[in-house]
Amino acid sequence: MNKQVLSQEQYDAFWSDGYLLLRSFFTSDEISKLQDTARRDEDMKAHAVVRADSEGSTSRLALWQHPGDDLYGIFARCDSMVGMAQQLLGDEPYHYHSKMMMKEPHGGGAWEWHQDYGYWYQNGVLKPDLCSVMIAVDAATRENGCLQVIRGSHTIGRIDHHLTGDQAGADMTRVNVALERMELVYCEMEPGDVLAFHCNTLHRSDANRSDHPRWSMISCYNTRSNDPFQESHHPRYTPIHVVPRRAILDFSANKSGSTDRKEWLEAASDRSAASLADRD
Repeated sequence: MNKQVLSQEQYDAFWSDGYLLLRSFFTSDEISKLQDTARRDEDMKAHAVVRADSEGSTSRLALWQHPGDDLYGIFARCDSMVGMAQQLLGDEPYHYHSKMMMKEPHGGGAWEWHQDYGYWYQNGVLKPDLCSVMIAVDAATRENGCLQVIRGSHTIGRIDHHLTGDQAGADMTRVNVALERMELVYCEMEPGDVLAFHCNTLHRSDANRSDHPRWSMISCYNTRSNDPFQESHHPRYTPIHVVPRRAILDFSANKSGSTDRKEWLEAASDRSAASLADRD
């Protein structure tokens, strides 16, 4: 597809900083529909897995492999999202996975410093030609654990990762040097904002210490030319059936098609972090 979503200035900012924050990318009507659907989705809650941080506090997330035909799939497959991924990656993107991050009030744990490629490298992904696009379902603030990034850290390259709690954490010796030399940015977001970030950008989040939930949906995209060389729990190249942006507001759960290909990730199948323990 050739949909131009980003300006040259925005494209350059992504590759300079390792991330790009776009305000009001989705309208209030679009994001309200996503928020309402997610809050009511008992199937998603039933498939959520728990991940502990280094202090034992836990966060929940639900992760699925293929975008499917439900509302989450429509968001991940809409031309605005796919077009942005194609512009940033310079190749046909495919859906690597999506997830709903669910940080509840006074309960959602922290996520340790890491690079997404620190996980995905273990899955046979040869090159760091991937990006993630985070959609703010709720407001994200410092108090409820918004994402933090280190500006320009994608230029460091892949850092060794080790098991930290149930998570893959980056080597803190290098992270601390990066924090001395580069800027720490708190990505506070309003519902409907999106944050695109490179798979080697160092990021983390604090526990939710507020009275408000902090849910976000993250869709991750790999490229066709970077098809993994080995099988893993995440998909190899699978073409995306792109839909127009208007499909979000047109969507009705009663008229949706099959979601059999959604493929929830079960806790026992997730080897991204566990493989680090095996290696160590």
